[in-house]
Amino acid sequence: MQYDFLKHFPRRMKSVGLYAVLMQNSIQKTTWKQYGFLKTDEQINMIFAVLLYIMEQSLKEEHCTMDDIGTYIDAVLSRHFQKMLNYEECRQLGDFIVNTILSNEGKAMYFDGFDFEENVYEHLHISYVANRIVYVDQEFRRTSYYLTDDGYNLLLSTLEIENNMKLTVHEMIFQMHLEKQSYDKAADEIKNVFNLLRVQLQKIQDAMGKIRRNALSYSVRDYETILLENLSTIQDTKQKFQDYREMVKSRARELEEKNINVQQLLPKEVEKLSFLREIEGYLNRTIDEHQKILGSHFDLKALYTRELEQLSQMSLIQRFPLRTELYDEVLKNPDALMRLDFFLRPLFNQDAEKVYNLNKAFQLQRPLKRRVEADSEEELDFDEERFRREKEERRRKKLKKYEDSLSCLITYAAKKGSITLEELGAQLDEEEKECLIPGVEIFKEIMVELIRNREIDLDVLKKEQREYIQDNPEEFQLSDTLLKISEQGEAPVRKLLVSRIEGGEPVVFSGILDAEGQRRSIRCSNVLIQIVK
Repeated sequence: MQYDFLKHFPRRMKSVGLYAVLMQNSIQKTTWKQYGFLKTDEQINMIFAVLLYIMEQSLKEEHCTMDDIGTYIDAVLSRHFQKMLNYEECRQLGDFIVNTILSNEGKAMYFDGFDFEENVYEHLHISYVANRIVYVDQEFRRTSYYLTDDGYNLLLSTLEIENNMKLTVHEMIFQMHLEKQSYDKAADEIKNVFNLLRVQLQKIQDAMGKIRRNALSYSVRDYETILLENLSTIQDTKQKFQDYREMVKSRARELEEKNINVQQLLPKEVEKLSFLREIEGYLNRTIDEHQKILGSHFDLKALYTRELEQLSQMSLIQRFPLRTELYDEVLKNPDALMRLDFFLRPLFNQDAEKVYNLNKAFQLQRPLKRRVEADSEEELDFDEERFRREKEERRRKKLKKYEDSLSCLITYAAKKGSITLEELGAQLDEEEKECLIPGVEIFKEIMVELIRNREIDLDVLKKEQREYIQDNPEEFQLSDTLLKISEQGEAPVRKLLVSRIEGGEPVVFSGILDAEGQRRSIRCSNVLIQIVK
């Protein structure tokens, strides 16, 4: 299946269908108007109020007859909804809600959810309430209503667990699937964890926007709530996900080494490796999101404190009318215009005139310690900026080596349409060999990525690049490097096919620089590289 996120789609549609069918049954009915419910909001609130009563009676294992529902509706309408209906009308309203809307007049209700794995629509049966015959006082035969599984799922989804517990629950489920090696389910759970972190970050950004517009419109209760959610999110979460990432990396490395050195992986193992790579990618993004939340948390506290301090300072500003305090006084005494600068100077925040103090001139002047500390801090800031530039320059040079090596490999393969490492080693001189293999680790990583992907369609990569916004990669990414080479037009490639040649002699490249600057020979499996233009 090309889009793995569409798996188990009917299960999602079952949850959606619970709401859709209920809304459809209610909106189409005009009976609501007879009881004074004109707005859709009032109708939906009344339906869920009745559902909650039925659930409460079901949990207490008590009877829930139509008489009980009518009495409940009568109490709710008179006390909260302010609608004056007599008991008989309340009983009829309960019968309408339960038997017409929730039970669809006894007709079966279905919602079609598309199954992308089978490529057909699946009919999902929906039922909110059921009934059974009970005897009241051992002699009166009555119908009692109770919730079905769908009814419970509908109501429980309206009041989920607390926000600060969602992340913990999904993290526990992710850990459980990871320990059982159910990597497909673990991939779904780590996506949920990442989505929760992204939602929390958006909450912080929205709160900061509201505070900047008007700090008084953002209540202290909202501020306390988001701070507690932030503290719950950033509490030892980063270390956990770093441990998970190391575990996933080690398991993926074992499968890769098995594929390169021992034997080809089975289809199930290939699928596991694919899910492990996906989990590793989402773990990296999750850790980055966690770091953003940590920084935004402190930014939010500083912003809210600063805005409130500025508002409190504004309350200390003394205001006065210009006409009475300035114009009228000037008209009474025009000579006051000569001293108008004393009045206007504070408006332009000008410093007062300084008076030279001779006593200070003959005192011993000592350097202020604060200035020295400020200067040292500025030096550290400058060094840190230079360190960042040097680090970025080293990263660019390293990525350029990956790009040159891969470009050289593709260029030679594109000339004939295909080439093996053995043929390539026989054709290259020393300068070209240094371009192809700038380092042992670089060449090994490129070949591992090519063998792992086997078939690379550049049209698919370009489509993904257009549809998804991605950050600049910190390390080597095969897809990004191939797209960059393709855009430069050095080798017009549409598809790249890589396969290992079994049973052949290993290829030896001599005189290759290692990480310590020493020249050595490397042995690797013979690989066939095919180019489709």
